[in-house]
Amino acid sequence: MSTESTTPAPSPWNLPNALTVMRILLVPVFVWLVLRHGGDDTGTRWWAWGVFAVAIITDRIDGDLARAKGLVTDFGKVADPIADKALTGAGFITLSMIGEIPWWITVVILARELGITLMRFWVIRHGVMPASRGGKLKTFLQALAIGLFVLPLATFPLEQLWRSLAWVILLAALVVTVATAVDYVMKALTLRSTSDRARMKRERKAAGGR
Repeated sequence: MSTESTTPAPSPWNLPNALTVMRILLVPVFVWLVLRHGGDDTGTRWWAWGVFAVAIITDRIDGDLARAKGLVTDFGKVADPIADKALTGAGFITLSMIGEIPWWITVVILARELGITLMRFWVIRHGVMPASRGGKLKTFLQALAIGLFVLPLATFPLEQLWRSLAWVILLAALVVTVATAVDYVMKALTLRSTSDRARMKRERKAAGGR
């Protein structure tokens, strides 16, 4: 009589998940710091940048740590992307509120994020759409652009040079954001037509028509 050994699922009470929760809790702190005094306070803008930098660093650490230590949990799979979107979404919205980034750019980016999230639910019965390299590049460029615009650039030497760099990165993030959205839509349509579920549905329909 043989017994199969099964590896117990990791507990959600672990360091990577704690870092994810901390990142979520940092979002309102970041928002308050950016909006304090209408965004005109140099000191709090530096503090906001520091909070954002810590949050971005923990985003990288918690994922690497979870994979390396076998601590990937269902909670982490759900909470991690929520934390990422909450942080970047808060960054774009607050920067638009203080006039650093035009609202139309924020609307396009947030609409893309919401649309792709809903589309993932639309195709979930056919399969999971993993994050692509383009999606990871999009996230990196968005975070880099937010980080630059949060800085009190008006106090920097060569301010226009720094602003030009921030705008180049922001526009690059916008282009990649739209391009990856198109790519995800094409992949979703392909998945819905080529998945095992779609194939079985066609077979049942063909059998019923005979």
